[in-house]
Amino acid sequence: MPAPILVTGAAGFIGHAVAHRLLARGERVIGVDIVNDYYDPALKEARLATFAGINSFAFERIDIADAAKMAALVRDHKIVRVVHLAAQAGVRYSIENPFAYERSNLAGHLSVMEACRHAEGFEHLVYASSSSVYGDKPMGGEGFKEDEPANDPVSLYAATKRACELMSQSYVNLYSFPQTGLRFFTVYGPWGRPDMAYFSFTQKILKGEAIEVYGEGKMARDFTYIDDIVDGVIGALDNPPARGDHRVLNIGDSHPVGLMEMIETLEKAIGHEAVKVMRPMQPGDVTATYADVSKLHALTGYKPKVMLAEGLEKFAAWYREYYRVAP
Repeated sequence: MPAPILVTGAAGFIGHAVAHRLLARGERVIGVDIVNDYYDPALKEARLATFAGINSFAFERIDIADAAKMAALVRDHKIVRVVHLAAQAGVRYSIENPFAYERSNLAGHLSVMEACRHAEGFEHLVYASSSSVYGDKPMGGEGFKEDEPANDPVSLYAATKRACELMSQSYVNLYSFPQTGLRFFTVYGPWGRPDMAYFSFTQKILKGEAIEVYGEGKMARDFTYIDDIVDGVIGALDNPPARGDHRVLNIGDSHPVGLMEMIETLEKAIGHEAVKVMRPMQPGDVTATYADVSKLHALTGYKPKVMLAEGLEKFAAWYREYYRVAP
């Protein structure tokens, strides 16, 4: 019987969805998460509750920065494939809580890599990076490409994610086990993160509260629906690079949408108009993101299917059901 796949951040938005897809195709999965209070832990616990009764899923409440526990977990279960999605997310949170990023993103990534490099017959580590590594790059007619410089981060979060990429490159140079870093572009959808704009806007609009629109509404994001993201993550996992190779791939929608257009689409999805208060750009934010996904497409056939209007309608339906909001 094949060894289980380890998914870190299994109580998180993307980790929860990836674990379910792996289980659906017959894999065994061990999920790891510390379930911290960066945002509502009840939502994380509710995600975990969706695994109840699935015998091929096991959960371990572990801090990924605990190197001894991670090493024991990988060793005891003979893990040879890891999808490492646990991290301290968010750009603005880092201003008041910088050391959370040091522990989760830097020490945590190192802990996971150390566990993998000692695992016998280890096959592939897929880990989460971020579009934030590109910095505040002007958006031209083409998407951001992986071989462009990523040396000017505008947030500590971005700096830690770029550092993780460099740490992975060093470990591949030293120990040869294959690694793939995925630069995620603004993931959204059901079971999403409450700190994301589309989620917090929905909460406020339905309560009749004003929403704060940063960057005077002139920002744009490459919104990528969760099911499309999962397609790409698992496609990358199933196609490891050669031993001794490390690659970094964009994973996004390749159709950036302006913030005001996103708000208008969200208003239609939830059936209410927002009261908008315009604010200047926040420290650490970038003006635009735009993924060139040609490398991931060539490797896996990755092609996003869910456009923003459909995705926000699905999110709105989930939101009303989860929070018991009347239509």
